[in-house]
Amino acid sequence: MVSLKFEYFQRAALAGLLLLCAGCSIMPSSGPQDFQVKSEQTSSGPRYAVVKLTPEVVGVLQEYGPGALAGSFPDKRRPDSIKFGIGDVVSVTIFEAAAGGLFIPAEAGVRPGNFVSLPNQNVDSAGNITVPYAGAVRAVGRTPAEVQQDIVKSIGNRAIEPQVVVALITQNTSLISVLGEVNQPNRFPANAAGERVLDAITRAGGPKGPGWETWVTLERNGRRATVPFGSVVFSPLNNVWVHPGDSIYVYREPQVFLAFGASGQQGQFPFDMWKITMAQAMAKAGGLLDAQAEPAGVYVYRREPRELAERLGVDGSKYVGPLVPVVYNVDFRDPAGYFLATKFDMRDKDVLFAANAATVETAKFLQFVRTVVATADDTIVTTNNAHILRLNLKNGTALNTN
Repeated sequence: MVSLKFEYFQRAALAGLLLLCAGCSIMPSSGPQDFQVKSEQTSSGPRYAVVKLTPEVVGVLQEYGPGALAGSFPDKRRPDSIKFGIGDVVSVTIFEAAAGGLFIPAEAGVRPGNFVSLPNQNVDSAGNITVPYAGAVRAVGRTPAEVQQDIVKSIGNRAIEPQVVVALITQNTSLISVLGEVNQPNRFPANAAGERVLDAITRAGGPKGPGWETWVTLERNGRRATVPFGSVVFSPLNNVWVHPGDSIYVYREPQVFLAFGASGQQGQFPFDMWKITMAQAMAKAGGLLDAQAEPAGVYVYRREPRELAERLGVDGSKYVGPLVPVVYNVDFRDPAGYFLATKFDMRDKDVLFAANAATVETAKFLQFVRTVVATADDTIVTTNNAHILRLNLKNGTALNTN
C-alpha cells in the first residue's frame, strides 16, 4: 500500500513537472522554429525583415546583381583621345611649303624634302615641350592635334605656310594596370582605339583560375566596384570601357553558401559556377528531409542595400546603417514555389535555412516525456522490488525462527 501511494505521488509530481515544462523551449534544435522566424522577433541579434518570395519580389531582385560595373561607371562613351603627360616622349616634325623659310635652306639641293624633325624630347616637369622659334609649348593634358595647332600659330608669321606633326613616341603616362591572378600582370599603355575590361584582362594573359571563382575590381579616380568575372563575360553592360589611369585587380575567391536546419546536409558549399539559384543550392545541400523539414519554412538570410529593401516593402526607418537584414521565405508546399526558387539567385555567403516541422518538435517533446516517464518507472520498480525483497527476507527470518 505504501509503495502504491509512493508511485502515485511520483507520477503526479512527474505530470506536474511535464505540464510546467511543456511551454518551455527545452528541446534541442538546429535553429529557430518556423513561427519564430516569421514573427521577426529577436532577443539579442539585429532586427530583420521577412520578405515572402513572389514573382514581383523576384523581378525586383533581378534588377540588383551581385555588383555592376555599369552602375558604378555609367559613362558608356569611348574614352577621350590620349593626352600627353609629364614624362612622355614626343617627336615634332615641321614642314614648310618652300625653301628659304625658318627650317628649310634656300639652296634646294642642300637637303632632301621640305621638313625638319626635331630630336625626341620628354614633356618636362612643367608640362611643356620646347620648339625653336615657338619656345615652351604646353603639352601636358593636351592631344597631339592641340599641340600642333599651338606650334603652327607660334611660328606662322615667320615660317612659310608651316605644317606640324606631333607624335607620341614613348607613352609613359596614360597607362592601364592589370594586377593579381592573371598570367601576365602588367602596366601597359592605353590603346588609342579604346578597349574594354575584357580586352585589358586579355592583354594581361587572362585569369589564372576558373572563371566562376574569379572576381574583377575596377578602380578609377578613387571609385571602386567589384563583380564576378562571369558577370563581365555574360553581361555586356559590365564590360565597360577602360580609361587611362584605371587599375584592374583580378583575384580568386570561391563563392559559397551555408546550409543549416532540416536539409539533407549541413555545412558550407561552393557554387562551382559563377551563379546558382536557390533551387540549385537546395539540391546541393541534399534537399529537404522528408521526415523533418517544414516545406513552407525555407529561408535565405542576407543583408540588402536600404534602397532595395524599401522597394521590397520593408520599412527602412526601423534599421540603422546602409544595409538591412532581410530573410527571404519560399513556400515549397506551393508547387509554384519551385519556379520562384529557380529565379532567385544566391549570393556569396548567403545562409540557407530549412526549419523543422511543428510535428518534429512535438515528437521530440513526447520522446523526452517517454524517457522521463521510463526513468521514473524504473525508480518505482526498483523501489518496489527492494520493498518486496525486504518483506520476503523478514518473512523468511520469521519462518526460520519458528
